[in-house]
Amino acid sequence: MTPTQHLVLACASLIALTLFICIYMLVHRVKTMKALQITPQSVALSAQRISKFEDSRFSDNYNHLFELPIVFYVLCTLALVTQHIPTWFVMTAWLFVISRCVHSCIQCGTNNVMQRFSVFVFGVLLLAIMLLGFVCSYLIQ
Repeated sequence: MTPTQHLVLACASLIALTLFICIYMLVHRVKTMKALQITPQSVALSAQRISKFEDSRFSDNYNHLFELPIVFYVLCTLALVTQHIPTWFVMTAWLFVISRCVHSCIQCGTNNVMQRFSVFVFGVLLLAIMLLGFVCSYLIQ
């Protein structure tokens, strides 16, 4: 596979994770709402959802997949648009995707905050390396 194909696949994999978490969250939420006879309007606001749902791991994780990963998508888009995709960039992109999968598994599973935080920091460092490395290597090419 070419670096471009790898980068597109890394982005598609993270999107697939987001869709998986979304579907699981929806199924879990509908099941809970039916079991507890919660009306949709009674949970229209996030403050209302907090009081109605005991377990927010999947919805919290779904929200997190629209925070830090946005920076990843922008960096990958820059690399694809400029066609400047060094091998190290592809490797760090895959490491970031793996870190988000691990983060999701922790958050949706045991939800151990210190483990989750360590994986989060690792992801932030990867994005910082990707950003600084990309800008520097692009400017000196």
